[in-house]
Amino acid sequence: MNTRRRFYKLAAVTPGNGVALDGRPLRTPLKQSLILPTLELAEAIAAEWQAQGEKIEPETMYLTKLANTAIDRMPIHRAAIEQELVDYAGSDLICYRAEAPPDLAKRQAEHWDPVLKWVLKELGASFAVACGVMHRQQSAETLEAYRSRIGAMNPFKTTSLHTLTTLTGSALASLMLVEQAIDPGAAWAATHVDEDYQIEHWGWDHEAKHRRDRRHAEFFAAVRFAELSGQ
Repeated sequence: MNTRRRFYKLAAVTPGNGVALDGRPLRTPLKQSLILPTLELAEAIAAEWQAQGEKIEPETMYLTKLANTAIDRMPIHRAAIEQELVDYAGSDLICYRAEAPPDLAKRQAEHWDPVLKWVLKELGASFAVACGVMHRQQSAETLEAYRSRIGAMNPFKTTSLHTLTTLTGSALASLMLVEQAIDPGAAWAATHVDEDYQIEHWGWDHEAKHRRDRRHAEFFAAVRFAELSGQ
């Protein structure tokens, strides 16, 4: 665990949506000023730092980590990150359905069809659905519609989208979530249909549960980060 002793008394917001520790401005790992797009996000990050105990535990400060990524990595690697998101959309979780058992196929349709309907309405993009795991190529026009949509996002929203996509395997459900078109709990359930089905039938594995709990915390932190990042 990467920890160090707390060296400050007060974490507070500074003018211009920055954060300071005892009056000293916070900087990113690349020594850039930690300036946030909204006052609400700055307040939430200041609260993360203020909540630390005698030792600082960076792994508990999800919002700070996401902000560092948005400021340090996104300007340099945005094109590659957007391409990774498009690649996820091209083989999206919700486009691959089970043929059997019937109750799993039904559950997938109930959770996933509304996402595809939203994507069609909002992006004008119709994603092809396949049964089984054989790759189904999406059209260039469909993927370009997705690329265009994410290209208009600010770097903080894009950071949240990338995090949610890698956590869930669904670039489409994550886009819907970042745009606040689906309840976070419903999005979590939708992207864990297969896993939940297996748990219901075979029970929990201790290590798998620990990993899922970690993902769950990261997921809801990324949702909050998107909500606080403005337009």
